[in-house]
Amino acid sequence: MKKMSLMLAAVMASGMILSACGGNNAAGTKAGADTTAAAGGETSTAAKENSGGLDLAVQLGPNPETIDPALNSSVDGANMIVHAFETLLIVDKDNKIVPGQAESFDVSADGLTYTFKLRDGLKWSDGTPLTANDFVYSWKRLADPNVAAPYGADMLGFVKGYEEAAAGDLDALGVSAPDDKTFVVELSSPCVYFSKLVTHASMVPVQEAAVEAAGDQWSLKPETYISNGPLKMIEWVPGSHITFAKNENYWNAEKVTLNTLKCVLMEDSNAAYSAYQAGELAMIKYVPTEEIPALKGTPDFHVDPSMSVSYINFQTQKEPFNNPDVRKALSLAIDRKYVADTIMQGTSAAATNFVPDGVSDAEGGTFFNQVTAKEGKNFFNVDDHAADVAKAKELLAKAGYPDGQGFPVFEYMTNDAGFNKPVAEYLQSCWKETLNINMDIKIVEWATFTPTRRAGDYQIARGGWGFDYDDPSNLLNVNLSASGNNDAKYNNPEFDKLLTEANSTADVKEHFKKLHEAEYMLLEDSPIAPITYKNEFYLQNPKLKGTWYSPYSYWFFQYATME
Repeated sequence: MKKMSLMLAAVMASGMILSACGGNNAAGTKAGADTTAAAGGETSTAAKENSGGLDLAVQLGPNPETIDPALNSSVDGANMIVHAFETLLIVDKDNKIVPGQAESFDVSADGLTYTFKLRDGLKWSDGTPLTANDFVYSWKRLADPNVAAPYGADMLGFVKGYEEAAAGDLDALGVSAPDDKTFVVELSSPCVYFSKLVTHASMVPVQEAAVEAAGDQWSLKPETYISNGPLKMIEWVPGSHITFAKNENYWNAEKVTLNTLKCVLMEDSNAAYSAYQAGELAMIKYVPTEEIPALKGTPDFHVDPSMSVSYINFQTQKEPFNNPDVRKALSLAIDRKYVADTIMQGTSAAATNFVPDGVSDAEGGTFFNQVTAKEGKNFFNVDDHAADVAKAKELLAKAGYPDGQGFPVFEYMTNDAGFNKPVAEYLQSCWKETLNINMDIKIVEWATFTPTRRAGDYQIARGGWGFDYDDPSNLLNVNLSASGNNDAKYNNPEFDKLLTEANSTADVKEHFKKLHEAEYMLLEDSPIAPITYKNEFYLQNPKLKGTWYSPYSYWFFQYATME
């Protein structure tokens, strides 16, 4: 066995995080506003039992579609999940993989068997023991076709027996618990980034007794939302707030400084901004875009790099977007530099390919830089937009719509947060002016937007992806035909084959070589149209310490203090 032991001592002094996936975009306030009093309102009886720590109120997004780890696919819901739950391995504040519920793990010489050793004395938030069998149950649940987890194939696709499990034979999944402290995973082929997959929010354990007793309602109530992370849910008022308290049964509870974390559920950035100014919130993710010029340079305002990309989904099963020439024409017509520099006020960067900068490649470089080095150019010519527009007009004519003639009026669906509406209005005018085609805008609330997009009930829709782990496959896999996150309903057997080969090789260089080929194929076929590489902009009280932001677009507060 090839030993990959991760020792507890290296972790005790550091904060812990998990990575999870993306969906929503936005994030601010009056510089210097005194938010020391941000306490999150009344403290419940459960919270008083843990009194002595900080009571903190923040805004991380609107009412989540779900906070069931198996069903969630949005960044706002996952940001709550990672405070309440913990995976076998986690990612710390320095973006390094460290022990979570597992104190160590081994990988067999052939790369096909992972053996995780759990910490002593692990417990659920209700005080009952947590064992390796809880991971067996939870991973099988993630594969269960009756659950229909969006991340099932992405996370478990390389586990032995996944296809059989996804067809209904859950016992075929290659996971087992030889004893209470040992969790074994058998893979069908090597996966060079499997330890990164293990850190994903969907891979947390859930308590079988709670889930089976309450069914699909288990994640909606504090008494059944039993968790194993640093915090536990104590209250959920839909449309208002979800409050978490310190989990005294967490293995590292003595390091947790929070008494309560109140996540105020707001979709209106102006309301969030007013609450921040009034000292009711210590941090807000949604900042009114019109306030950005005045906020730049203040100690409250932050712009941090995010391993994420904003893009458009074309519903590839619907005419005329089932024609790749149409999709590519609309994509090339977009002036990405104008969107990034003018509409988004420099808070994002123009997308020149699909995979953003900062994502690793072989031998320590970045995937993004390797595109330029090998190809000599990027896919989108952001410095000569006129050249891309000329190509777009040729492609639209080739598709049978010269100068836009006969092209049907279509609808663009988006939610109204951050720059989403201004970008939609830009696309409307851009496509009219450059291609002579007409688009209507449909604004949908966030809670409705994500399930509608996932169901494919749209023509064109706003999309976005924040990386769950540091490998380009995480973004490219979204477009696999079997992926639950394939909102474009893209189905290309050649693309599927290329990605499968990339993801199943034990050769790291071959892995990245095929991923580069897959990215180029995807851009040529254009089921998506990348627009910008996102940064996160937000407001945080300068007196709030001990928190950190992850490039996966998550904020962590369990070790927070207020000066």
